[in-house]
Amino acid sequence: MIATRRALLGGFAVLPLAGVLARDDRDGQADAALDAQFARHAPPAMAAAVVGRDGPIWSGVRGVRRAGADEPATLDQLWHLGSNGKAMTAVLYARLVEQGRAKWGATLSELFPGVAIDPALQAVTIDDLLGHRSGLADRDLITRGVMMAAHADTRSTRDQRVELAAMALGRTPTGTRGAFAYGNGNYILAGAAVERLVDAAWEATIQSEVFDPLGMASVGHGAPKGDNPWGHQSVGDQPAPVDPAGIADNPPPFGPAGRMHMTVTDYGKFLRLYLTEGGGLLRPGTMARLTTPHAGAPPAYAYGWGVQPGPQLGHDGSNTLWHVTARVLPARGVAVLSVANHHGRGQPANHAMVEALTTLYAPG
Repeated sequence: MIATRRALLGGFAVLPLAGVLARDDRDGQADAALDAQFARHAPPAMAAAVVGRDGPIWSGVRGVRRAGADEPATLDQLWHLGSNGKAMTAVLYARLVEQGRAKWGATLSELFPGVAIDPALQAVTIDDLLGHRSGLADRDLITRGVMMAAHADTRSTRDQRVELAAMALGRTPTGTRGAFAYGNGNYILAGAAVERLVDAAWEATIQSEVFDPLGMASVGHGAPKGDNPWGHQSVGDQPAPVDPAGIADNPPPFGPAGRMHMTVTDYGKFLRLYLTEGGGLLRPGTMARLTTPHAGAPPAYAYGWGVQPGPQLGHDGSNTLWHVTARVLPARGVAVLSVANHHGRGQPANHAMVEALTTLYAPG
């Protein structure tokens, strides 16, 4: 069961840039690449897409919604993005900064007035949280007991997040501020900070401030239900579907760290922000900040993205039942993504698919 696992939300990965290949009929070759990776790695289903500055360029899907059944997966269905939602939380905070409702460099003491905060955390900033350099460690905060209690909690998601934040803030961090340590607790705290700033639930705020302006009508939270692909766990060497009516995702308070689902088209709308200097949602200077790595020792990580020269932005997400890989190349005006409804088989399939799409549509 997901709730018994400590590595609950996927981390990030940046893949090496592809080399140049002279290609004709790129869309046909993209279809062939999808066929090849689907056949080689055999996730129950996978979908992939290419987005440019002007909108969608190519997309494709293969497989079935559930292993052992015959309902085909389609492009208009919903796919879980795991930790690739972190960049969306960062964009939300940036939006509040531009509106004058938040500020960069705000400390935890400023963001959580009246809350008991360990002295080692008081000067930690929102930028430290969004760059995974706060000193907080998931192994201390996101324990099996915390997970099980959160799944059983019937209070509002916001009330639960307040409690999680207070718990995290009151403990002495075991890590070192400034040193990179990927942690979902950082983004849970960032979401709780947003809620205090606007006095509204993070879910409602990101909908009104990010998803609605971008026309992302399919976004939801948790494992997708209804006529959509299910996530799969491994039973022996075979993928087994996990009913979304049960425990098929991390608990609701974890939303800001990555608990969203949407169509591949809507995810592409979000990725276009990084190809269009904010696309009217954010100012170019703000987008430059969001894609500039934080100072400190490697790896190079910005606000929800791993960064390589080019620049190239990359991130992986998984709730252990799904896997997604995205790569954005702003200078080349192209973003590519691949998602599958099984983590173990989906990870290599998605990495290879993103590499193939980069070679086809953004060579260099």
